[in-house]
Parts: sequence; C-alpha cells; structure tokens
Amino acid sequence: MSASRWLPCLLLAAALPILAHAEGPEYGPQLQGFEYPYTVKHFAFQSQGKSLQMGYMDVAAHDKANGRSVVLMHGKNFCGATWDSSIKALSEAGFRVIVPDQIGFCTSSKPDNYQYTFQQLATNTQKLLKALGIQKATLVGHSTGGMLATRYALQYPEQVEQLALVNPIGLEDWKALGVPYRTVDQWYERELKVSADGIRTYERNTYYAGRWKPEFDRWVDMLAGLNKGPGHKQVAWNSALIYDMIFTQPVFYEFKDLKMPTLLLIGTSDTTAIGSDIASHEVKAKLGHYDVLGKQVAKLIPHSTLVEFRAWATHRRWKSRRNFIRPCSTG
Repeated sequence: MSASRWLPCLLLAAALPILAHAEGPEYGPQLQGFEYPYTVKHFAFQSQGKSLQMGYMDVAAHDKANGRSVVLMHGKNFCGATWDSSIKALSEAGFRVIVPDQIGFCTSSKPDNYQYTFQQLATNTQKLLKALGIQKATLVGHSTGGMLATRYALQYPEQVEQLALVNPIGLEDWKALGVPYRTVDQWYERELKVSADGIRTYERNTYYAGRWKPEFDRWVDMLAGLNKGPGHKQVAWNSALIYDMIFTQPVFYEFKDLKMPTLLLIGTSDTTAIGSDIASHEVKAKLGHYDVLGKQVAKLIPHSTLVEFRAWATHRRWKSRRNFIRPCSTG
C-alpha cells in the first residue's frame, strides 16, 4: 500500500501546558467530572481475576465511510480526550475511530494490584476491538502509546493494517544506557507529589522547548485534577506500576520485527527519557536525542517512513482530504 494513502499531517503537541493558578478542578478516580469530546462507553471484562472496565470512544465516520478503522493509543501523561481534534479530522475523512483509555488510566479502572505488561494491555485492547467487530485497523500510538502500539503490532501483526508512532518513547533502552532503577515504592512516593506546578516544569522543559499555548491548559486540568482527586492514592499506585512497566519492558530490540508499513512522526526537540531526572550527568547527556533516535529507529524498521518536525512544529492537528490522509507543510 502506498504511504501517501495514510501518511498523516499530525503535528502532535506532545505536551501538557501550564495551569495559570494552583487551584483547579478535582476529578474522580475514573476521571469522573471531566468532559470528553465524544461519548465515553465502558467495556467490561475479566483480567487477572478482576472485573475491570475500559473506557473508550467509538466515533463513526462523519460522512461517507471508507470502511477502515483507526485506533488511537494515548501516552502516559495523556488520555483519549487529548486526541479530540485528531478524532474529528479522521472521522471527517471517513474513518471509524476507536480511542481506548488503557486500564490504569483516565476513565478506566484503577485496580488495587495488577501486573502491568505491554502484552497485557495489548491483549485488553484486542478484546475490545474483537467485541466491536473490528478485525483489522491502523494503529496510531503517541508517547507510551507508541510502545503499546508497537507491542500490539508484534503480538497481532495480521490485525494491523498500518502503524504510526507519534513521538514514541522507547526508541532507546534507558536501563541499558545506565539510568538507575526506581522501585515501585519510589515511583509511588513520587507520584503522590504530582502537582500542576510539577507538570508545568516538566512538560515545558521536556516537550515544549520552553513554550506553550493557553489552549493546552485543559490538559493540565485533566491530569492534575485526576491526581489530586478523591482517588489520588489509587491513581498514584497505578501510575507507579505503569512506570515500572515502561522502564523494564523495552520494545527497542524488536523494531526490526515489525512487518507492516510504519510511520515515525518525530518532533526533534522532544527530550523524554524515563528516569533521566535521577541519572548521572554523563548518562543523562546520552538520553532523549530524538533528532538522532528517529533516524536510528527508522533504519531498524523494515518498512518505515520518517517525518521529522522542528521545534514548536508539533501542534496536535490532523489535516485530511477525502478518504485518505496525506502529509502537509509544518508551517
């Protein structure tokens, strides 16, 4: 299949912006009270002896359907809601758009204990898609969602039409490069202290190259409100388990095994590297060079296309024409 039929003009704002004030809304442990752009449904299933619910949006093609489905996978500091403009553009282009919140995130269950693996999250997602009657789809994964989309594509290659990775993390193995290990308990203590100010400092420096826009305040509200709500301990514990999964389960070594056409969308000013805050100066200097990592990983993936965006060119928008999506100028 020609890449021109599916390359998106996705300039994803891989950032959570700043709240202008310390106060803000508080949301329930499944993000109760936060408004999603489309109706949120819940998929009930059993996993690891627990009854769980996965929140998801299922948005039909707005006009003439092209018969294709896209699954959007959110990142660690994001939710399905942050794909709002992408959902709209894809739906208008004729796609059915499925946007799950993974277990442990956002509108989904936060179990007291759960063995988080990317294989488990991929299995959960595959169960959802099977229940929705979707046999094959294009996967789009952002940040941690890129690691999950990669694992899903490796686990269910016959069910993945195409793969798009939007500033995915996991383009390197931080542990192997010398980043110290944090225990789950240490992650938990860290996550209990999450605040809007902390989000501001981290996201501004890591994602925005020191810049942001006021319209992104909504996403800081979302994350900060979830973390300081009545379920904050439950949210923090699941977050700690998820961070341990991200750090200890690299997909880097298996990019070479991807069989489907794969698009890498890389904002070269992103510097995300899990654990870099506790790494030595020498180790930290080696991490998060997306201008290099994108090119290296593109060489590893057999059928890959690399599109790079310069600083501040990673705004979250899709532009499409008719029943396909094609690249456009970064402006």
